[in-house]
Amino acid sequence: MGKSATLNLRVNPVVKERAEKVLSQLGVPMSTAIDMYLNQISLTGGIPFSVSLPKAPVSIHADGMTTEEIHQKLEKAYNDIAAGRVQNATEAFAKFREKH
Repeated sequence: MGKSATLNLRVNPVVKERAEKVLSQLGVPMSTAIDMYLNQISLTGGIPFSVSLPKAPVSIHADGMTTEEIHQKLEKAYNDIAAGRVQNATEAFAKFREKH
């Protein structure tokens, strides 16, 4: 079947660059990878991978923790701060935004 349809889409440039690096290592052009993705949707009748929200680690759900567990987490955090194992919040959020 000939290819005549065109897709125009906007994506995060960082995500695009990372994907291009991986695809380049695989020897697969971006257009071929997208074509493969669309073919899999057509063949399987759905998205060809699991789509779900990641579950948050239990450690951040204080409702599911005992008082002792909360105290242990707080003590570990205090010890990390005292030992200088900290990160500037602005830098941490910038790194997070870069990755996501």
